[in-house]
Amino acid sequence: MQVILTQDVDKIGRRGDIVDVSRGYVRNFLVPRNLAEVATPAKMEEARRQMEEAEERERRMAERAEEIAATLNKSVITIEARTGEDERLFGSVTAANIADAVQKARDIHLDRRRILLEEPIKSLGTHQVPVQVHGDVQANVKVIVVPKL
Repeated sequence: MQVILTQDVDKIGRRGDIVDVSRGYVRNFLVPRNLAEVATPAKMEEARRQMEEAEERERRMAERAEEIAATLNKSVITIEARTGEDERLFGSVTAANIADAVQKARDIHLDRRRILLEEPIKSLGTHQVPVQVHGDVQANVKVIVVPKL
């Protein structure tokens, strides 16, 4: 029996896939849990159209991510931090600080969890910070930490 999955189901398929499964599995598991619906010709056409729209949306997002990555690769972000007498930072520069600085400088919103700092920056100078823009699109932002006057 053919069904259209409304959610991802382990070992069966992903949301929107049209799969063949046994009638008992459909009746006793998939339909009662709202994981699938029976595939009629109209629903199959609707599922195909939704998949095409999702692919187009994903393609546009990937193009936009490439543009953002190109901008970030060319960006140099300067962050002022308080320092002590021996040029050591009080505290550190975190992913949230970098995301805020990029937002102010380039008007690009970055989620702090997408900034791939292994540990916060604790020294003055120039640092290359990797940023996961979208999917497998990655960029490197040049961050310069300078003492606050």
